Amino acid sequence: MATAVAAPAADTARSGTRRSSRGGEQDRSGKLFNRLAATCVTLFALIWLVPFLWALITSLRPNDEIAANPTTPWSSNWNLDAYSYAWNSSPLGWWYVNSFIISTLTVVFTVVVCSMAAFALVNLNFRGKYVLFGLILAGLMVPVEALVLPQFLEFRAIGLLGTYWAVILPSVALPVALFVFHSFIKAIPVALIEAARLDGASWWRIYSQIAMPLSRPAISAVAILTFITSWNAFLWPLLVLTQTKSQTIPVGLSSLVGGSAIQYAETMASAVLGILPLLAVFLVLQRQIAQGVANTGIK
Repeated sequence: MATAVAAPAADTARSGTRRSSRGGEQDRSGKLFNRLAATCVTLFALIWLVPFLWALITSLRPNDEIAANPTTPWSSNWNLDAYSYAWNSSPLGWWYVNSFIISTLTVVFTVVVCSMAAFALVNLNFRGKYVLFGLILAGLMVPVEALVLPQFLEFRAIGLLGTYWAVILPSVALPVALFVFHSFIKAIPVALIEAARLDGASWWRIYSQIAMPLSRPAISAVAILTFITSWNAFLWPLLVLTQTKSQTIPVGLSSLVGGSAIQYAETMASAVLGILPLLAVFLVLQRQIAQGVANTGIK
């Protein structure tokens, strides 16, 4: 009797020991993975932050010190003269206004057009729907540079060169934005759409009162990423915005480096002023960016 009872107890003890050892190994591997991930994040953060910090430090140094010793981050005469010179010597205020107007209008039109197109592709049945969706996604593989010449000829023919619309309209039909909205709207329960249709709701009412309120994370992600992409656009605005006061921040900053004698402090000060709005967007809306990307299924 005693021997029969003791054997299962010993087996139970051995299995408990194995489980505890496995749990300890999993904890150690989890901690090792967390440390590795934290190290990678720190390295990437340094890679992205070092150029900005270098530009900020250079913009606060006098030009003669930069010319004498460009590699040192120290200075004996920190000042803000480069910022006042950059603001007064160039139409930086106009470039800010132009970039803000173009980026804002691009966000509005992109959200409206791409969300309506994604809603139609998900809920409406028509011939060639999947072929059309595939052609739109194929636009992700076409480089922007390949479309420069035909777009330029097209906008020159309709007389929109030199206007905001020449920059806004090509950015409206964004395949990435349509894919994000398509993934999110497709996740809305079909029973909810069918119940609204049985109640007599039109497709426009379903889109505006059901689909769009439920797609707020997707709207936030698309809006923020579109704003940043439009703000940083360089090649196309450089070709179509010919007047100095109609240029955007990236195009205007490139003109400051075209002279024979580069004023490094003023150039870096202009670059810092140009990137400040994007830093504000990231710092204020970083949670919305993460939630929007996670909820749309893009991993």
